[in-house]
Amino acid sequence: MASVPVYCLCRLPYDVTRFMIECDVCQDWFHGSCVGVEEDKATEIDQYHCPDCEKLHGPSVMKRRKCIPKQESFGSVDKSQPVQTGSQTFIQELRSRTFPSADEVILRPTGYQLTVEYLEENSFSVPILVAKKDGLGMTVPPTSFTVNDVERYVGSEKIIDVIDVARQADCKMKLGDFVKYYNSGDREKVLNVISLEFSDTRLSNLVETPRLVRKLSWVENLWPESSLFERPSVQKYCLMGVKDSYTDFHIDFGGTSVWYHVLKGEKIFYLIRPTSANLALFECWSSSNNQNEMFYGDQVDKCYKCSVKQGQTLFIPTGWIHAVLTPLDCIAFGGNFLHSLNIEMQLKAYEIEKRLNTADLFKFPNFETICWYVGKHLLDTFRGLRENGRHPAHYLVHGAKSLNMAFRSWMKKEVTSNLFPPHSTVKPLRIGG
Repeated sequence: MASVPVYCLCRLPYDVTRFMIECDVCQDWFHGSCVGVEEDKATEIDQYHCPDCEKLHGPSVMKRRKCIPKQESFGSVDKSQPVQTGSQTFIQELRSRTFPSADEVILRPTGYQLTVEYLEENSFSVPILVAKKDGLGMTVPPTSFTVNDVERYVGSEKIIDVIDVARQADCKMKLGDFVKYYNSGDREKVLNVISLEFSDTRLSNLVETPRLVRKLSWVENLWPESSLFERPSVQKYCLMGVKDSYTDFHIDFGGTSVWYHVLKGEKIFYLIRPTSANLALFECWSSSNNQNEMFYGDQVDKCYKCSVKQGQTLFIPTGWIHAVLTPLDCIAFGGNFLHSLNIEMQLKAYEIEKRLNTADLFKFPNFETICWYVGKHLLDTFRGLRENGRHPAHYLVHGAKSLNMAFRSWMKKEVTSNLFPPHSTVKPLRIGG
């Protein structure tokens, strides 16, 4: 992947007030005005080709538009023009709608009660909301912490991924420029940061992931120090969203589970069970040409609403499909982790990513490689238990069978030749929020 330039071809620096577009071939970024692409027309482009790449790969590919039944549209004053996901009209309608309360499904243990044994007994199959961080073994900065402090600890020159909410599109900018935008009173756009992984910065010293996560995480416990490949960095994210930020429905990469702690503000999660029917509908919706005109929550039996307020921590289990609205300016911390409690669902999510041709940017780095490490660990565990006349937990046996089936499939497809590339890199990743 080409590195992201700090300057466009015109040599002007990134500027939040100027629209930019990424070439899907060379993956360089360009000011729209420099390459003749108007911002309001960019949403009609499926694959953008810059002037140089256009010579070899042809012109940009436009999205195919489909007429959809009115009941599939989220709503609009003009019913012939479906509301676009992320637009102000969309946000207003989303705020006004009624959803089943997540209280129907979530668990609410205290931080002291939430242990590995608790999850083994209750299963980690539904979201968990912890009202206070006491007992979680988690460290976060005080509530006086601001985006200015994020800039101070991470560095103003760091290039970060930013979501332009109205367009539901990624752009790049310096962290310092985003902080200026966040602090400004006049925000022409709604911008959302959900992919700032800070494990390799000074900010990491201020944040410790929940104890439960550290005990369960494959990366933290089973990634060998002697590995030839770079350790995936997906454990610590800082999320900074302004009012009305919205992230559309998704499954976290590799079927990872995720933890969120709202330091300031509030997040509203729209949660959907990963049933076979819902996953099939999700895959169909994700691959549709008019995805940004359909609210996925309308296509399933139940979409639960869960508000996570300041000081609360939410744990979302493997495979749960969710969208996130930020009703107030918000700073949150979170992270992703693979574990052994639901290996089958993690593998299902990974296979969905492959069928949807998900870009490497949004995949768990070296997912298959970590699975092989886990397979070896489980084999050693089972041998040790057998020698002592003990039986493994049912979820481990079930997970091992799922892994074995995946290994056979990957071997048949000769994917193993790609598991250990000569230059393995870990790219920036996204978590929802």
